[in-house]
Amino acid sequence: MRTLVMTLTAITALAAMAFSEEVKPIQVLLVTGVDHPAHDWTKTTPTLCELLEKDKQFAVRVVKDPNLLASAELFDIDVVFLHFRNDKPLAQEQQVRANLSKFVEQGGGLVALHFACGAFGDWPEFRNLVGKVWDGVNTHDPRGLFTVEFTKEEHPITRGMSDFQTDDELYIGLVGERPVQLLAFARSKVTGKDHPMAFTFQYGKGRVFHTPLGHDERAIRTPGTAALIRRGCAWAASVDP
Repeated sequence: MRTLVMTLTAITALAAMAFSEEVKPIQVLLVTGVDHPAHDWTKTTPTLCELLEKDKQFAVRVVKDPNLLASAELFDIDVVFLHFRNDKPLAQEQQVRANLSKFVEQGGGLVALHFACGAFGDWPEFRNLVGKVWDGVNTHDPRGLFTVEFTKEEHPITRGMSDFQTDDELYIGLVGERPVQLLAFARSKVTGKDHPMAFTFQYGKGRVFHTPLGHDERAIRTPGTAALIRRGCAWAASVDP
């Protein structure tokens, strides 16, 4: 009987361990704390946290100093979410660069939102790391309504989603030669051309999701944009959205 009890106890413990591993949340490091004056990160950051943590599969940690990317703790999380734009090089720029590229190359997920495309402007590899970067000249259409259209390419992030209208900034200054899988685009009133609104690619063993949408809290809360951000984070963590 004692052996049977011990066996049942062991089975219960193993089942508990398996369940614990199964429901382990996706660890997201939301990096913010500095941006262009037109972007109030103190308001958009809690909006992003609320958006992600409504989905119980996410656990978000916010760091308000991008220099913390230089820490070895970076390699204990699943997804780095870039939500900043720095005008000047970071105090620990070289170590941040080395850590960030190594993190993604080894299999970590990366998400870049809005003006994060303008971070690390003088780092050539950043263009490869986020797929496309701000060209330093062109910015966006005047803030207003436009339609985000999805491509016909099959992808877990956009599966089942429909084109949607948003009130946001339509970025027209993204450049980069790296091949990416375009998921969504919008037609600019300024250029008369289509510009990428969401795309993905693989960087080493890691997954990268990039969207220039999300100027402010209102834009982030747009259902279509919110879904892209949430599903993009899950995909970057190698979890089916």
